[in-house]
Amino acid sequence: MVSVEQRELAPTVTLEFDGRVWYWKGPAPHYFVTVPAEKCQDLKAISKVVTYGWGMIPVRVQIGETEWKTSLFPKDGQYIVPLRMSSRKKEGIDEGDEVAVRIYI
Repeated sequence: MVSVEQRELAPTVTLEFDGRVWYWKGPAPHYFVTVPAEKCQDLKAISKVVTYGWGMIPVRVQIGETEWKTSLFPKDGQYIVPLRMSSRKKEGIDEGDEVAVRIYI
Protein backbone atom coordinates (compact mmCIF):
# COMPACT_ATOMS: atom_id res chain seq x y z
CA MET A 1 0.00 0.00 0.00
CA VAL A 2 1.28 3.48 -0.93
CA SER A 3 0.95 6.18 1.68
CA VAL A 4 -0.33 9.67 0.91
CA GLU A 5 3.17 11.03 1.46
CA GLN A 6 4.64 8.57 -1.04
CA ARG A 7 1.95 9.39 -3.61
CA GLU A 8 2.71 13.09 -3.37
CA LEU A 9 6.38 12.36 -4.09
CA ALA A 10 5.57 10.23 -7.14
CA PRO A 11 6.55 11.67 -10.53
CA THR A 12 3.92 13.84 -12.16
CA VAL A 13 3.03 13.68 -15.84
CA THR A 14 2.33 17.11 -17.35
CA LEU A 15 0.39 17.72 -20.57
CA GLU A 16 -0.01 21.13 -22.20
CA PHE A 17 -2.33 22.08 -25.05
CA ASP A 18 -4.62 24.78 -26.40
CA GLY A 19 -8.32 24.13 -26.77
CA ARG A 20 -11.67 25.81 -27.36
CA VAL A 21 -14.19 26.02 -24.52
CA TRP A 22 -17.56 24.42 -25.29
CA TYR A 23 -20.82 24.22 -23.38
CA TRP A 24 -22.82 21.05 -22.79
CA LYS A 25 -26.53 21.78 -22.23
CA GLY A 26 -27.42 18.37 -20.76
CA PRO A 27 -29.29 17.73 -17.53
CA ALA A 28 -26.21 19.02 -15.66
CA PRO A 29 -24.93 21.84 -17.92
CA HIS A 30 -21.20 22.47 -17.81
CA TYR A 31 -18.24 23.95 -19.72
CA PHE A 32 -15.43 21.75 -21.08
CA VAL A 33 -12.27 21.73 -23.16
CA THR A 34 -11.52 18.64 -25.26
CA VAL A 35 -7.99 17.22 -25.00
CA PRO A 36 -6.47 16.97 -28.52
CA ALA A 37 -6.35 13.44 -29.98
CA GLU A 38 -2.54 13.22 -29.94
CA LYS A 39 -2.47 14.05 -26.21
CA CYS A 40 -5.21 11.48 -25.57
CA GLN A 41 -2.84 8.75 -26.71
CA ASP A 42 -0.58 9.64 -23.75
CA LEU A 43 -3.58 9.64 -21.41
CA LYS A 44 -4.81 6.26 -22.62
CA ALA A 45 -1.33 4.81 -22.07
CA ILE A 46 -1.34 5.76 -18.38
CA SER A 47 -5.08 5.58 -17.64
CA LYS A 48 -5.04 2.01 -16.28
CA VAL A 49 -2.53 3.06 -13.64
CA VAL A 50 -4.27 6.25 -12.52
CA THR A 51 -8.01 5.84 -13.19
CA TYR A 52 -10.41 5.36 -10.30
CA GLY A 53 -13.18 3.88 -12.45
CA TRP A 54 -15.23 4.50 -15.59
CA GLY A 55 -12.04 5.78 -17.25
CA MET A 56 -11.96 8.94 -15.13
CA ILE A 57 -8.44 10.31 -14.55
CA PRO A 58 -7.82 12.51 -11.49
CA VAL A 59 -5.78 15.61 -12.39
CA ARG A 60 -4.82 19.13 -11.43
CA VAL A 61 -5.65 21.66 -14.14
CA GLN A 62 -4.10 25.07 -14.66
CA ILE A 63 -5.46 27.77 -16.93
CA GLY A 64 -3.80 31.16 -16.56
CA GLU A 65 -3.00 31.68 -12.89
CA THR A 66 -5.86 29.47 -11.68
CA GLU A 67 -5.35 25.83 -10.67
CA TRP A 68 -7.87 23.26 -9.42
CA LYS A 69 -8.38 19.53 -8.92
CA THR A 70 -10.84 17.64 -11.11
CA SER A 71 -11.05 14.51 -13.25
CA LEU A 72 -10.85 14.05 -16.99
CA PHE A 73 -13.91 12.37 -18.49
CA PRO A 74 -13.62 9.94 -21.40
CA LYS A 75 -15.85 11.00 -24.32
CA ASP A 76 -15.96 9.76 -27.91
CA GLY A 77 -12.47 8.22 -27.75
CA GLN A 78 -10.93 11.35 -26.26
CA TYR A 79 -10.94 13.06 -22.86
CA ILE A 80 -12.64 16.28 -21.78
CA VAL A 81 -11.62 18.72 -19.05
CA PRO A 82 -14.46 20.12 -16.94
CA LEU A 83 -14.02 23.82 -16.14
CA ARG A 84 -15.12 25.02 -12.72
CA MET A 85 -17.38 28.03 -12.66
CA SER A 86 -15.17 29.82 -10.14
CA SER A 87 -12.08 29.22 -12.30
CA ARG A 88 -13.84 30.39 -15.46
CA LYS A 89 -14.98 33.58 -13.73
CA LYS A 90 -11.56 34.27 -12.24
CA GLU A 91 -9.88 33.88 -15.65
CA GLY A 92 -12.70 35.54 -17.64
CA ILE A 93 -13.33 32.39 -19.72
CA ASP A 94 -16.50 31.89 -21.76
CA GLU A 95 -17.86 29.53 -24.39
CA GLY A 96 -15.83 29.65 -27.62
CA ASP A 97 -12.68 31.04 -25.99
CA GLU A 98 -9.35 29.43 -26.89
CA VAL A 99 -7.41 28.63 -23.70
CA ALA A 100 -3.97 27.25 -22.86
CA VAL A 101 -4.41 24.25 -20.57
CA ARG A 102 -1.82 22.53 -18.39
CA ILE A 103 -2.75 19.18 -16.81
CA TYR A 104 -0.82 17.50 -14.01
CA ILE A 105 -1.52 13.77 -13.58
